[in-house]
Amino acid sequence: MAEAHWLVCHTRPRCEKKFAALLAAESCEHYLPLVESVRRYGRQTKRFTKPLFTGYVFARVPPAKRARLYQQDLLARLIAVEDEAKFLRQLADVRAIVASGFELSLMPLFTKGRRVKIVGGPLHGLEGFVDDPSNPQGVVLSVDVLQQGLLVRIPAEQLQPLS
Repeated sequence: MAEAHWLVCHTRPRCEKKFAALLAAESCEHYLPLVESVRRYGRQTKRFTKPLFTGYVFARVPPAKRARLYQQDLLARLIAVEDEAKFLRQLADVRAIVASGFELSLMPLFTKGRRVKIVGGPLHGLEGFVDDPSNPQGVVLSVDVLQQGLLVRIPAEQLQPLS
């Protein structure tokens, strides 16, 4: 039997927990990091768990079982892990952070030159690129016809990466 490798399983919307249950039923090693969320509806407070990485479950699946995973219509695609040793170290870090109980939030990874869209504040909808993520000064908005740009200081939580 061929060796099982770790995969990033991109699920259909809102199917992460169902897909993790399918992996468990198929006896596949997997990890779905869940975090607690609290919602307030008037006077009521509801607590529930939600996936940390929306749309993704990490799994070690033997090649013989891959076709079975697509049969339930819960999976959009499988993404191969290039460097398993690095991936497993990062997954161990995620497990430790989730288990710590500290409050956490997901942030996009911004790199120099990455195109972004401003999704909050008075500049909502404008697009630019990240100036220097190691010393974040903001986002550069281009005025191509003048061959110049405007450096605007924008909080990272108001930026959305563009592909």
